[in-house]
Amino acid sequence: MSEISHVSVETLFRDMAEQLGLQWLAGRNGGQRSLSSETIQKPTLALIGHLNFVHPNRVQVLGPAEMDYLRSLSESALQDAIDHLFSTELAAIVVSNGEAVPAALLDSAERTGTPLFTSMLASPVLMSFLGHYLTQTLAETTSIHGVFLEVLGTGVLIKGDAGVGKSELALELITRGHRLVADDVVDLKHVAPKTLEGICPPLIRDFLEVRGLGILNIRVLFGEMAVKPQKNLKLIVELVHPQEIGEVSLNRLDMVASTETILGVAIPKVRIPVAAGRNLAVLVEVAVRNHRLKRRGINPVEQLIKRQQAAIDGNG
Repeated sequence: MSEISHVSVETLFRDMAEQLGLQWLAGRNGGQRSLSSETIQKPTLALIGHLNFVHPNRVQVLGPAEMDYLRSLSESALQDAIDHLFSTELAAIVVSNGEAVPAALLDSAERTGTPLFTSMLASPVLMSFLGHYLTQTLAETTSIHGVFLEVLGTGVLIKGDAGVGKSELALELITRGHRLVADDVVDLKHVAPKTLEGICPPLIRDFLEVRGLGILNIRVLFGEMAVKPQKNLKLIVELVHPQEIGEVSLNRLDMVASTETILGVAIPKVRIPVAAGRNLAVLVEVAVRNHRLKRRGINPVEQLIKRQQAAIDGNG
């Protein structure tokens, strides 16, 4: 099940104040106002032009153009513009470029409990940093069972029934120079339209449980380069018993390719039969190499079909 993430304005300020040089001038009573992943699909940050429209539940950035516009207004028109700005509940307002904040804006922020920040940074820089922060923090998340590794620079999730040998395979891959991200459970975040980022829960970071050996600290055993805190998921490898995909596939040494959809993202998946004498670590490495070739438009199956067709046409 996926989860809807929320972040309060107070948390955003705590996390980003130092990096962005934020000063909280007014509206401290609104620190608990929240942004959720339900709103991240639309632009979370909107530069509102001449205040002709306002997005509710958003962080609004006011830059030099907006402040110049406000300063050009008469006192009554300025109040009308600011009243319009606050007519829909905002999450927060950030005044960029070190612009002076009109008293009427400060008063309205305090009266409505709307957090009002200032920063010396330019509007585009602020929007870039805040957009990235909100995308990461509010990303739709889910947890999935399996072992997640970086194999040849590619994020690979190894799935399969309990006792099929996922952890043993992971341990062999680690001894071959690949890196552990998470064992047993991996948290996946939908950080971009077609990108899932896999993160190890802090409680089990660095640990791998192997039957017969118990719990191993991979960082201590193999060094800092044997572990990685997060990686984008690019390939799923499912270990299956031969009877699950048929003896024909096993005899032809065929890895059945498909996709699995997680949080709306289709992830390529291969199903590898587990049988005595098979070197699963090598098969996973080859599956990763083959996946990378396909992403470059090189498909060996299509190449074989074309070669066979050319042979048939030549004989004809």
